[in-house]
Amino acid sequence: MNGTRKAKRVLEVSDLRTVFWSRKARVHAVNDVSFHLDRGELLGVVGESGSGKSVTMMSMMKLLPMPPAKVVSGKVLLGDRDLLSLDTRELRKVRGAEIGFIFQDPMSSLNPVLTIGYQLMEPLREHLGLSKCKARKRAIELLSLVGIPLPQERINDYPHQFSGGMRQRVMIAIALACEPKVLIADEPTTALDVTIQAQILELVKKLRREIGMSIVWITHDLGVVAGIADRVMVMYGGLVVECAAVDDLFENPRHPYTRALLETLPRVDMAGNERLKNIAGLPPHLTAFPENCPFAPRCPHAFDRCHAERPPLMPVGERHEAACWLNVTSRSPRDDV
Repeated sequence: MNGTRKAKRVLEVSDLRTVFWSRKARVHAVNDVSFHLDRGELLGVVGESGSGKSVTMMSMMKLLPMPPAKVVSGKVLLGDRDLLSLDTRELRKVRGAEIGFIFQDPMSSLNPVLTIGYQLMEPLREHLGLSKCKARKRAIELLSLVGIPLPQERINDYPHQFSGGMRQRVMIAIALACEPKVLIADEPTTALDVTIQAQILELVKKLRREIGMSIVWITHDLGVVAGIADRVMVMYGGLVVECAAVDDLFENPRHPYTRALLETLPRVDMAGNERLKNIAGLPPHLTAFPENCPFAPRCPHAFDRCHAERPPLMPVGERHEAACWLNVTSRSPRDDV
Protein backbone atom coordinates (compact mmCIF):
# COMPACT_ATOMS: atom_id res chain seq x y z
CA MET A 1 0.00 0.00 0.00
CA ASN A 2 2.81 2.39 0.92
CA GLY A 3 4.61 1.56 -2.34
CA THR A 4 1.49 2.42 -4.38
CA ARG A 5 1.14 5.75 -2.56
CA LYS A 6 4.80 6.59 -3.22
CA ALA A 7 4.40 5.70 -6.92
CA LYS A 8 1.57 8.25 -7.20
CA ARG A 9 3.57 10.96 -5.45
CA VAL A 10 5.12 13.58 -7.72
CA LEU A 11 6.40 16.11 -5.20
CA GLU A 12 7.18 15.76 -1.50
CA VAL A 13 8.25 18.65 0.74
CA SER A 14 9.57 17.96 4.25
CA ASP A 15 10.32 20.42 7.07
CA LEU A 16 10.99 23.39 4.78
CA ARG A 17 12.19 26.46 6.66
CA THR A 18 13.01 29.86 5.11
CA VAL A 19 14.30 32.97 6.86
CA PHE A 20 14.82 36.55 5.66
CA TRP A 21 17.69 38.49 7.23
CA SER A 22 18.02 42.26 7.41
CA ARG A 23 20.00 44.66 9.56
CA LYS A 24 16.99 45.31 11.78
CA ALA A 25 15.26 41.95 12.06
CA ARG A 26 15.05 38.30 11.12
CA VAL A 27 11.75 37.15 9.57
CA HIS A 28 10.78 33.49 9.87
CA ALA A 29 8.63 33.32 6.75
CA VAL A 30 8.32 29.52 6.32
CA ASN A 31 8.43 27.28 9.38
CA ASP A 32 8.78 23.49 9.06
CA VAL A 33 6.31 23.20 6.17
CA SER A 34 5.61 19.68 4.92
CA PHE A 35 3.19 18.57 2.20
CA HIS A 36 2.96 16.33 -0.85
CA LEU A 37 1.42 16.41 -4.32
CA ASP A 38 0.13 13.33 -6.13
CA ARG A 39 0.04 12.69 -9.87
CA GLY A 40 -2.86 14.55 -11.51
CA GLU A 41 -3.88 16.25 -8.25
CA LEU A 42 -4.75 19.92 -7.77
CA LEU A 43 -3.70 21.17 -4.33
CA GLY A 44 -5.17 24.51 -3.27
CA VAL A 45 -3.01 26.58 -0.89
CA VAL A 46 -4.95 29.26 1.00
CA GLY A 47 -4.36 31.81 3.73
CA GLU A 48 -4.15 35.53 4.40
CA SER A 49 -1.50 37.71 2.77
CA GLY A 50 1.82 37.09 4.52
CA SER A 51 0.94 33.55 5.59
CA GLY A 52 3.87 32.08 3.65
CA LYS A 53 2.09 30.63 0.60
CA SER A 54 4.18 32.19 -2.17
CA VAL A 55 7.46 32.15 -0.23
CA THR A 56 7.06 28.41 0.36
CA MET A 57 6.73 27.69 -3.36
CA MET A 58 9.49 30.08 -4.38
CA SER A 59 11.79 28.58 -1.73
CA MET A 60 11.29 25.15 -3.32
CA MET A 61 12.58 26.46 -6.64
CA LYS A 62 15.27 28.77 -5.19
CA LEU A 63 13.58 31.75 -6.83
CA LEU A 64 14.04 34.06 -3.84
CA PRO A 65 16.90 36.59 -3.77
CA MET A 66 19.61 35.11 -1.53
CA PRO A 67 20.45 37.20 0.47
CA PRO A 68 18.27 38.42 2.15
CA ALA A 69 16.45 35.07 1.96
CA LYS A 70 17.94 31.75 3.03
CA VAL A 71 16.45 28.27 2.97
CA VAL A 72 17.66 27.06 6.37
CA SER A 73 16.51 23.45 6.21
CA GLY A 74 14.22 20.95 4.53
CA LYS A 75 13.91 18.64 1.55
CA VAL A 76 12.01 19.07 -1.71
CA LEU A 77 11.83 15.74 -3.51
CA LEU A 78 10.84 15.70 -7.18
CA GLY A 79 10.99 11.98 -7.81
CA ASP A 80 14.27 10.90 -6.22
CA ARG A 81 16.01 14.29 -6.48
CA ASP A 82 16.20 16.86 -3.71
CA LEU A 83 15.80 20.21 -5.48
CA LEU A 84 17.45 22.07 -2.60
CA SER A 85 20.68 20.12 -3.15
CA LEU A 86 20.92 20.99 -6.86
CA ASP A 87 23.28 23.71 -8.08
CA THR A 88 22.08 26.60 -10.26
CA ARG A 89 22.89 24.83 -13.55
CA GLU A 90 21.02 21.67 -12.55
CA LEU A 91 18.07 23.64 -11.22
CA ARG A 92 17.72 25.58 -14.49
CA LYS A 93 17.05 22.25 -16.22
CA VAL A 94 14.17 21.61 -13.79
CA ARG A 95 12.56 25.06 -13.99
CA GLY A 96 10.17 25.18 -16.90
CA ALA A 97 10.96 21.64 -18.06
CA GLU A 98 9.66 19.71 -15.04
CA ILE A 99 8.09 22.41 -12.88
CA GLY A 100 6.24 25.31 -14.49
CA PHE A 101 5.48 28.55 -12.62
CA ILE A 102 2.69 31.06 -13.32
CA PHE A 103 3.34 34.30 -11.47
CA GLN A 104 0.72 36.65 -10.08
CA ASP A 105 1.42 39.68 -12.29
CA PRO A 106 2.02 38.76 -15.95
CA MET A 107 3.01 42.31 -16.91
CA SER A 108 6.00 42.29 -14.58
CA SER A 109 6.84 38.65 -15.37
CA LEU A 110 6.92 39.03 -19.16
CA ASN A 111 9.86 40.90 -20.71
CA PRO A 112 8.40 44.09 -22.26
CA VAL A 113 11.10 44.38 -24.98
CA LEU A 114 10.81 40.82 -26.30
CA THR A 115 7.98 39.47 -28.44
CA ILE A 116 5.58 36.89 -27.03
CA GLY A 117 6.88 34.45 -29.61
CA TYR A 118 10.49 34.82 -28.47
CA GLN A 119 9.52 34.27 -24.83
CA LEU A 120 7.47 31.19 -25.73
CA MET A 121 10.17 29.72 -27.98
CA GLU A 122 13.00 30.20 -25.47
CA PRO A 123 12.08 27.29 -23.11
CA LEU A 124 11.27 25.05 -26.09
CA ARG A 125 14.74 25.60 -27.56
CA GLU A 126 16.52 25.55 -24.18
CA HIS A 127 14.90 22.45 -22.64
CA LEU A 128 13.64 20.45 -25.64
CA GLY A 129 16.34 21.39 -28.15
CA LEU A 130 13.83 22.32 -30.87
CA SER A 131 14.97 24.18 -33.95
CA LYS A 132 13.75 27.75 -34.41
CA CYS A 133 11.19 26.63 -37.01
CA LYS A 134 9.79 23.79 -34.87
CA ALA A 135 9.78 25.98 -31.75
CA ARG A 136 7.78 28.66 -33.58
CA LYS A 137 5.26 26.07 -34.79
CA ARG A 138 4.88 24.69 -31.26
CA ALA A 139 4.56 28.23 -29.83
CA ILE A 140 1.66 28.94 -32.20
CA GLU A 141 0.00 25.67 -31.11
CA LEU A 142 0.39 26.70 -27.44
CA LEU A 143 -1.17 30.13 -28.04
CA SER A 144 -4.08 28.42 -29.75
CA LEU A 145 -4.36 25.92 -26.88
CA VAL A 146 -4.80 28.71 -24.31
CA GLY A 147 -7.36 30.55 -26.43
CA ILE A 148 -5.35 33.38 -28.03
CA PRO A 149 -7.14 34.35 -31.29
CA LEU A 150 -5.10 34.58 -34.52
CA PRO A 151 -2.00 33.04 -32.89
CA GLN A 152 0.03 33.16 -36.15
CA GLU A 153 -0.21 36.96 -36.05
CA ARG A 154 -0.16 37.58 -32.27
CA ILE A 155 3.07 35.60 -31.85
CA ASN A 156 4.96 38.66 -33.16
CA ASP A 157 3.30 41.08 -30.71
CA TYR A 158 4.75 42.49 -27.47
CA PRO A 159 3.24 42.11 -23.97
CA HIS A 160 1.82 45.66 -23.91
CA GLN A 161 -0.31 44.80 -26.97
CA PHE A 162 -2.25 42.18 -24.96
CA SER A 163 -5.00 42.70 -22.37
CA GLY A 164 -4.49 41.51 -18.77
CA GLY A 165 -6.43 38.30 -19.37
CA MET A 166 -4.55 37.57 -22.60
CA ARG A 167 -1.18 38.18 -20.89
CA GLN A 168 -2.16 35.68 -18.22
CA ARG A 169 -3.02 33.16 -20.96
CA VAL A 170 0.42 33.75 -22.45
CA MET A 171 2.01 33.09 -19.04
CA ILE A 172 0.06 29.82 -18.83
CA ALA A 173 1.27 28.89 -22.34
CA ILE A 174 4.90 29.55 -21.33
CA ALA A 175 4.46 27.49 -18.15
CA LEU A 176 2.96 24.60 -20.17
CA ALA A 177 5.45 24.80 -23.04
CA CYS A 178 7.55 21.79 -22.00
CA GLU A 179 4.60 19.89 -20.47
CA PRO A 180 6.04 19.90 -16.92
CA LYS A 181 5.08 17.32 -14.30
CA VAL A 182 4.09 20.06 -11.85
CA LEU A 183 2.52 23.47 -12.41
CA ILE A 184 2.65 26.08 -9.63
CA ALA A 185 0.12 28.87 -10.11
CA ASP A 186 0.68 31.82 -7.76
CA GLU A 187 -2.64 33.71 -7.54
CA PRO A 188 -2.86 33.84 -11.35
CA THR A 189 -6.38 35.35 -11.44
CA THR A 190 -6.13 37.89 -8.61
CA ALA A 191 -5.62 40.96 -10.83
CA LEU A 192 -8.28 39.95 -13.37
CA ASP A 193 -11.97 40.88 -13.51
CA VAL A 194 -14.54 38.22 -12.65
CA THR A 195 -15.38 37.32 -16.27
CA ILE A 196 -11.75 36.81 -17.28
CA GLN A 197 -11.09 34.97 -14.01
CA ALA A 198 -13.84 32.47 -14.85
CA GLN A 199 -12.37 31.97 -18.33
CA ILE A 200 -8.89 31.28 -16.91
CA LEU A 201 -10.30 28.78 -14.37
CA GLU A 202 -12.18 26.93 -17.13
CA LEU A 203 -8.99 26.92 -19.19
CA VAL A 204 -6.99 25.38 -16.34
CA LYS A 205 -9.65 22.69 -15.81
CA LYS A 206 -9.59 21.89 -19.54
CA LEU A 207 -5.80 21.72 -19.73
CA ARG A 208 -5.64 19.59 -16.60
CA ARG A 209 -8.05 17.07 -18.15
CA GLU A 210 -6.12 17.01 -21.43
CA ILE A 211 -2.55 17.02 -20.10
CA GLY A 212 -3.05 15.43 -16.66
CA MET A 213 -0.40 17.43 -14.81
CA SER A 214 -0.25 18.04 -11.06
CA ILE A 215 -1.04 21.60 -9.95
CA VAL A 216 -0.41 23.73 -6.86
CA TRP A 217 -2.87 26.66 -6.91
CA ILE A 218 -2.00 29.48 -4.49
CA THR A 219 -4.86 31.83 -3.65
CA HIS A 220 -6.67 33.69 -0.89
CA ASP A 221 -10.01 33.10 -2.65
CA LEU A 222 -11.79 30.15 -1.05
CA GLY A 223 -14.50 30.27 -3.72
CA VAL A 224 -11.92 29.50 -6.41
CA VAL A 225 -10.50 26.63 -4.35
CA ALA A 226 -13.95 25.10 -3.86
CA GLY A 227 -14.43 24.95 -7.60
CA ILE A 228 -11.12 23.47 -8.76
CA ALA A 229 -9.15 21.78 -5.93
CA ASP A 230 -8.97 18.13 -4.88
CA ARG A 231 -7.26 18.90 -1.61
CA VAL A 232 -6.66 22.11 0.37
CA MET A 233 -3.72 23.21 2.51
CA VAL A 234 -4.37 26.14 4.86
CA MET A 235 -1.38 28.24 5.96
CA TYR A 236 -1.03 30.77 8.76
CA GLY A 237 2.09 32.42 10.17
CA GLY A 238 4.39 30.42 7.90
CA LEU A 239 2.89 27.14 9.09
CA VAL A 240 0.48 24.57 7.68
CA VAL A 241 -2.47 24.59 10.10
CA GLU A 242 -4.87 22.28 8.25
CA CYS A 243 -4.90 19.97 5.24
CA ALA A 244 -7.85 17.95 3.93
CA ALA A 245 -9.88 16.93 0.89
CA VAL A 246 -11.74 19.98 -0.40
CA ASP A 247 -15.26 18.75 0.46
CA ASP A 248 -14.20 17.65 3.94
CA LEU A 249 -12.49 20.97 4.65
CA PHE A 250 -15.54 23.04 3.67
CA GLU A 251 -18.04 20.77 5.43
CA ASN A 252 -16.02 20.01 8.55
CA PRO A 253 -13.17 22.50 9.18
CA ARG A 254 -11.16 21.40 12.21
CA HIS A 255 -8.92 24.41 12.87
CA PRO A 256 -10.32 27.67 14.32
CA TYR A 257 -8.47 29.70 11.67
CA THR A 258 -10.03 27.69 8.83
CA ARG A 259 -13.46 28.11 10.42
CA ALA A 260 -12.87 31.85 10.75
CA LEU A 261 -11.84 32.09 7.08
CA LEU A 262 -14.98 30.27 5.96
CA GLU A 263 -17.17 32.49 8.13
CA THR A 264 -15.88 35.58 6.29
CA LEU A 265 -17.43 34.35 3.03
CA PRO A 266 -20.79 35.85 1.95
CA ARG A 267 -23.70 33.37 2.04
CA VAL A 268 -26.83 33.17 -0.09
CA ASP A 269 -28.99 32.93 3.06
CA MET A 270 -27.63 36.17 4.61
CA ALA A 271 -30.22 38.73 5.68
CA GLY A 272 -30.13 42.07 3.91
CA ASN A 273 -28.84 43.92 6.99
CA GLU A 274 -26.43 41.19 8.11
CA ARG A 275 -22.78 42.24 8.07
CA LEU A 276 -19.92 40.07 6.85
CA LYS A 277 -17.76 38.65 9.64
CA ASN A 278 -14.09 39.44 9.96
CA ILE A 279 -11.23 37.88 11.92
CA ALA A 280 -10.37 40.07 14.90
CA GLY A 281 -6.75 41.06 15.45
CA LEU A 282 -3.74 41.07 13.14
CA PRO A 283 -1.53 38.38 11.59
CA PRO A 284 1.56 37.54 13.65
CA HIS A 285 4.90 39.33 13.37
CA LEU A 286 7.27 36.60 12.25
CA THR A 287 10.41 38.10 13.76
CA ALA A 288 10.65 35.15 16.17
CA PHE A 289 10.35 31.46 15.39
CA PRO A 290 6.85 30.35 16.51
CA GLU A 291 7.18 28.32 19.69
CA ASN A 292 3.43 28.44 20.36
CA CYS A 293 0.30 28.46 18.20
CA PRO A 294 0.58 31.63 16.06
CA PHE A 295 -3.22 31.95 15.86
CA ALA A 296 -3.67 31.86 19.66
CA PRO A 297 -3.83 35.70 20.13
CA ARG A 298 -6.78 35.86 17.68
CA CYS A 299 -8.47 32.59 18.60
CA PRO A 300 -11.64 32.75 20.75
CA HIS A 301 -11.03 29.16 21.95
CA ALA A 302 -7.35 29.49 22.96
CA PHE A 303 -6.29 28.17 26.36
CA ASP A 304 -2.98 27.98 28.27
CA ARG A 305 -1.37 25.23 26.19
CA CYS A 306 -1.99 27.18 22.97
CA HIS A 307 0.14 30.08 24.26
CA ALA A 308 2.88 27.81 25.56
CA GLU A 309 3.37 25.07 22.94
CA ARG A 310 3.06 24.86 19.17
CA PRO A 311 0.79 22.02 18.02
CA PRO A 312 2.02 19.74 15.22
CA LEU A 313 -0.17 18.64 12.34
CA MET A 314 -2.24 15.79 13.78
CA PRO A 315 -4.74 13.39 12.16
CA VAL A 316 -8.33 14.45 12.88
CA GLY A 317 -10.07 12.27 10.30
CA GLU A 318 -9.44 10.26 7.16
CA ARG A 319 -6.78 12.16 5.15
CA HIS A 320 -7.53 15.19 7.33
CA GLU A 321 -4.91 16.89 9.53
CA ALA A 322 -5.04 19.96 11.76
CA ALA A 323 -2.49 21.70 13.98
CA CYS A 324 -4.66 22.50 17.00
CA TRP A 325 -4.76 21.51 20.67
CA LEU A 326 -8.53 21.93 20.55
CA ASN A 327 -11.17 19.42 19.54
CA VAL A 328 -13.11 21.95 17.45
CA THR A 329 -16.25 19.81 17.32
CA SER A 330 -16.61 19.59 21.12
CA ARG A 331 -14.79 22.91 21.71
CA SER A 332 -12.70 21.30 24.44
CA PRO A 333 -8.99 20.44 24.70
CA ARG A 334 -8.01 17.27 22.86
CA ASP A 335 -7.63 14.31 25.18
CA ASP A 336 -5.57 12.18 22.76
CA VAL A 337 -2.37 14.28 22.78
